[in-house]
Amino acid sequence: MELKNKKAIITGGSRGLGKATAIAFAKLGIDVAITGRNEEKLQETVSELKTFGVHAFYEIFDVGNYAEVQVGIKNIISNLGTVDILVNNAGIAAFGPFNEMEVSVWEKIIQTNVMGMYYVTKEVLPYLIDKNEGDIINVASTAGLNGNANISAYSASKFAVIGLSESLMKEVRKNNIRINTLTPSTIASDMTLELGITDGNPEKVLQPEDFAQLIVAGLQLPRRAMMANASLWSTNP
Repeated sequence: MELKNKKAIITGGSRGLGKATAIAFAKLGIDVAITGRNEEKLQETVSELKTFGVHAFYEIFDVGNYAEVQVGIKNIISNLGTVDILVNNAGIAAFGPFNEMEVSVWEKIIQTNVMGMYYVTKEVLPYLIDKNEGDIINVASTAGLNGNANISAYSASKFAVIGLSESLMKEVRKNNIRINTLTPSTIASDMTLELGITDGNPEKVLQPEDFAQLIVAGLQLPRRAMMANASLWSTNP
């Protein structure tokens, strides 16, 4: 499918998976709006995106704050004129034993990873329904397929993302809207590097660009086809 001149929104788009996806989109001629909370990084990424000759800009808001999301998405649509693609990428993680993790940390992970995705999708979906066409890519994780020790909050949030995505997919297929749920294993993103989950060795560890390539592949399928879900793993154990 031709993607040039499409309009995309990417949450958490200033770094890591979001930035790699934004760059991949810009290379294909897709106009991109990225969101985040660090204005300096947002500015840097937008400047890079503009070098590909596309319309690119940013909005600052916390996806876990519904009032901020409402204003931010309204501003984005006004600037883009419309929207064709939403990538729900913004997310946070923290790891530790169940009884040792602060309740506030648990709540923040659920609020950002689950409610944040819900808030943004709720504000964008009506535009896609009106057009009777669109794509929503929700970033989950292999942690949402299988739980493990010391990742209970993050895993719970990603299980919820998968359930939300699969339910919505079956609800809006009639509107020609494709919902793609992606479950990558460890990728050398800013978050995983900061948490010490990986050393980021490009010879062994998945890179953000690999993930962006998967997203593009799903979008380029003809409209009659939908990549409902896909996992991405490194070839190295």
